[in-house]
Amino acid sequence: MRWREYHEATKHSVESLRRARRVLDWANMPDPFRHYEGVPVLDLPADPPAPEIPAIDVLQGAFGTTPADDGPPFLSQLLFYSAAISASKLVPSTGDRYALRVNPSSGNLHPTEFHFLTRGLKGWPDGMYHYDPSRHMAEQRGHGGFGTRAVDGSAPVVFVLTSIVWRESWKYGERAYRYCLHDIGHAWQALALSARAIGCDSFAAGHFPDDEVVQLCRPSMDEWPMLIVSLHGKSIPVREAATSKTVWLGGRPNQLSKEAIAHPLIDSLHLATKRSSRGSSGTSTDEAAPTGSGEIKLPSPASSTRGFGEVARMRRSALDFLGGKPSMSLAQLSAILAATAKPLSADFAATRFIQLYLYAHRVDGLQPGVYRFWPECAELEQVQAGDQRVAAAGLSLGQDLAGNSCVTFSMIGDLDRAARSYGDRGYRYVHFEAGAIGHRFYLAAEALGLGATGIGAFYDDEVHRHLNLVLSRGQVVYHFAIGHPVPDPRVSAFNEPQEITW
Repeated sequence: MRWREYHEATKHSVESLRRARRVLDWANMPDPFRHYEGVPVLDLPADPPAPEIPAIDVLQGAFGTTPADDGPPFLSQLLFYSAAISASKLVPSTGDRYALRVNPSSGNLHPTEFHFLTRGLKGWPDGMYHYDPSRHMAEQRGHGGFGTRAVDGSAPVVFVLTSIVWRESWKYGERAYRYCLHDIGHAWQALALSARAIGCDSFAAGHFPDDEVVQLCRPSMDEWPMLIVSLHGKSIPVREAATSKTVWLGGRPNQLSKEAIAHPLIDSLHLATKRSSRGSSGTSTDEAAPTGSGEIKLPSPASSTRGFGEVARMRRSALDFLGGKPSMSLAQLSAILAATAKPLSADFAATRFIQLYLYAHRVDGLQPGVYRFWPECAELEQVQAGDQRVAAAGLSLGQDLAGNSCVTFSMIGDLDRAARSYGDRGYRYVHFEAGAIGHRFYLAAEALGLGATGIGAFYDDEVHRHLNLVLSRGQVVYHFAIGHPVPDPRVSAFNEPQEITW
């Protein structure tokens, strides 16, 4: 299968990094914001109220409420706490500032775009929109009905998450497709959890026919539809849907770079993962993920009263962690792990493909070592004893933060089982799940007064050897570190939406 060829070709090793040293063409860096020129722009009300339900409760499956009784404030609240700009960071050497967003992204490059359809949303025209986070506004690309079998026609709001792979491949080359898939998982959970915090349920569809969705939302040629997220719930202010015909308003997408460099290996894999309307790329008929029993029973999860809105907008990717004495409690670790164990609402998530291994450095009540997490019984199984700080940093391409953290994770994805169930399409789903877990890590850590960061770069096969993994049962797809973050004085938070002119 194509996924195997791609995955092997994009593994990191000392030799591969030596061969593929990259010099970044800063003059050709892609614009991080997409705009559609010549289309109506609809305001989303500024300063939407923050969902006050505790973030930990949302991660455990609780629903909040929203005071919005009209479409514009509802959309503003939903997007402000899932996809908007949340802070700026100063570059001391140049005096420039760049934007940070609520949804995390590899290298802060943000390949994911949020398009959405509305049908019967009170006070808002039915149609197709693109969210512009630089202005916290919605660009209206079409109005009227957009009926199609490719999306849930009963949902008043449907998001189509697309990926602009060039934004990542500019920096990361052929490995960038992995990071784009992670970022779809991040964005999916940012959107789903924001919806839950204001009282909506969501469902993600990955089994859609790609070309039909392209015809539906007409993204730019450099964007690929990756995931469809439908929202339902009594908190969505609705009216009777219009029956008018579809009218496209045109609008030319902005050019992101002077030149986009082709990456044939990515193109080949993406083509292999596409799904047509005439058939599927697999059905989930394979065996469930293996279950087991650990030897260390986790305590009751730690609690936190920090509201979802505050946590979502204060989330950052830590640059490093305070090594040495600061530790975290076993109850905090239990809460973080519990946040990842809840079912994911998606058509590809009947069984889970990710197994968590953790390198415990400084967790009170837990001896340093490598552990496997068994979510079914909330237990840890020790697979190696001893200090793992040097090993975790070394496996993560020598990045000190993986050793300075309190705990670092290897997400092991069962790529073979996903391929047996869904063909090459399963490669997407494993990485979506890893990104979804990553965003839940981010929010749980922030709610508990800790910091976190995703690590997409690691020595793949060295991780497998260190964990004594059989590749047919799983391969590493993501690393993650959680601990006490080193303060970053360059960051300034935004308390309300505003236009950004980076």
